[in-house]
Amino acid sequence: MTSKSPQQSDQIEAVIVTGMSGAGKSSALKAFEDLNFEAIDNVPLSLLELILTGGQKQLDVPGFERPIAVGVDIRTRDFGVDEFLNRFDQITSENDINAQILFIDCDDDVLHRRYEETRHRHPMAMDRPVADGIKRERKLVLPLRGRADIVIDTTGIGPGELKTILQAQFASNAKHELTVFVTSFSYRAGLPREADLVLDVRFLRNPHYESELRDLSGRDAAVGDYVKQDEAFAPFFENLTRMLEPLMPRYQAEGKSYLTIAFGCTGGRHRSVFVAEQLAMWFDKAGLQAQLNHRDLE
Repeated sequence: MTSKSPQQSDQIEAVIVTGMSGAGKSSALKAFEDLNFEAIDNVPLSLLELILTGGQKQLDVPGFERPIAVGVDIRTRDFGVDEFLNRFDQITSENDINAQILFIDCDDDVLHRRYEETRHRHPMAMDRPVADGIKRERKLVLPLRGRADIVIDTTGIGPGELKTILQAQFASNAKHELTVFVTSFSYRAGLPREADLVLDVRFLRNPHYESELRDLSGRDAAVGDYVKQDEAFAPFFENLTRMLEPLMPRYQAEGKSYLTIAFGCTGGRHRSVFVAEQLAMWFDKAGLQAQLNHRDLE
């Protein structure tokens, strides 16, 4: 995104939201509304320039005062990847528009499960199995994914986390701020897709094997004391913060808008939760607020 905020920039700020059906495009557009964007879904390609320019060229009327997020996907009338990209390139080259393409993606098996849970038909497989529609759509939009400026994989994250990521990318980025996410997770449930740095803390003593600690979590003082008594914890945490301290300004200088650091242990309940809590506190003391999430605690 541009270094100016939408209110400071003379350009029209626009985000094209596209991606796989069922991956979370509607949630993304709702998040953009909360970020003070004009959000419009399912715009025909023939009207894309009119929408992106706010009618300034065609209708000679004042354009949007706020940035705009436009949903474009296979439901769009006259949609085609080549046609869309050609129109997008033409519109952005002929108008003063700062536009990006955001592609929302998700694993095929998760998409399949979402369709089964909601009992919705896939738009490309109205009379066929959902898997066939997902496969056809994936093949169709693959070039669009490759062209996207930003790709967000929603596998394993909910609408709240998606909104947080978008807020970091499209709100804090305008202020040159780096938003840090710290999360804990269970290796049994798989790696968090959104993580930039993943640290395995299974080398620490496991409170699960202590009967009085098993039902507690890393948020409880007794578990924290137990983990801190492990002679490996102090040097690990000291070396971790020593590594992170010079990296933060470098990430920020490179224009990175958000950084996700994930700590994993076997169950995602004790060690990873405690270490994540400790790192979030360290960031807070360092003057860089971190958003904390425990993916598999409950």
